[in-house]
Amino acid sequence: MRLFPVLLLSLACCAPAFAQEARPQPTSTTPPDGAATQTAGAQEEVSRPLHAQVLLARARFSPGEIDGVAGSNQARALRGFQAARGLEATGELDDATWEVLSTDTSPALVEHVLTADDLAAPYVEIPDDMMEKAALDRLGYASAWEALGERFHASPKLLRSLNPDVDPQPGTSLRVPNVRDLPPLQNAARIVVTESEATLVLLDGNDRVMAQFPVTSGSEKDPLPIGEWTVDTVAMDPTFHYNPELFWNADPEHSKATVAAGPNNPVGPVWIDLSKPHYGIHGTPEPARVGKTASNGCVRLTNWDVLALVDAVEAGTPVEMRK
Repeated sequence: MRLFPVLLLSLACCAPAFAQEARPQPTSTTPPDGAATQTAGAQEEVSRPLHAQVLLARARFSPGEIDGVAGSNQARALRGFQAARGLEATGELDDATWEVLSTDTSPALVEHVLTADDLAAPYVEIPDDMMEKAALDRLGYASAWEALGERFHASPKLLRSLNPDVDPQPGTSLRVPNVRDLPPLQNAARIVVTESEATLVLLDGNDRVMAQFPVTSGSEKDPLPIGEWTVDTVAMDPTFHYNPELFWNADPEHSKATVAAGPNNPVGPVWIDLSKPHYGIHGTPEPARVGKTASNGCVRLTNWDVLALVDAVEAGTPVEMRK
């Protein structure tokens, strides 16, 4: 982990204030398309899209929120994986791709005994209104299932379906996607964000892909700043300085406010400040919308993906923004 100096900035795209910098922290055969595969050890059926999403996440081609549905983020992850492995980049989970993916014979699901840290209580109801958010002491998780979704990179709906009639408590055993305890990413030579593909790619010194993440990047009113920039600094667990004058869709009755840190803060657990004034790379309290909606010009990842990204960047890391 790298440590960065703390800066206090007012940023147009997301306007965070940097509050804190330290970070806490099966089968190898090809099943027919659409068939279920069996998870090693657990001996239970897992849908092929779910198994593929777990394997993609383990290979560092993030499908975003793991939900078992073959959607746009899965296709993005597959295209990146296929291109990096010398396969035809179709975005389809064809037999050739499955054969390469499934060389990782780790089970798709594992049994995990919950701890108090996993559950991340206490919980708080998160209001929609920004001024009401600013009245909270911390923007923590709204429920145990939301906390577990972030812990295991999965939609709360999927986790509930895998664990029917389970009340999450310390000591309870849950079936969860096998994506915890992956080794940290090594230092990247550069970051490339491609607007048309809604991806952020980490490249090593030989221009090989180290990791790929789905992103939300810009909108018609707040376009992505195309060009070459660098990482200036990184803030962990940032607060958010809300200035309604910087947001075209702000409530006219709103005033400037500081929103407390937490996973449901508008920029999530990390703000990566860029040399382009007012722009950064950050997390989000809405992982299911990454890659599927617009942003205020910044680059938005799931909270778990931006936490993985932090290990690979440092002040001065080049960042290229492409159409």
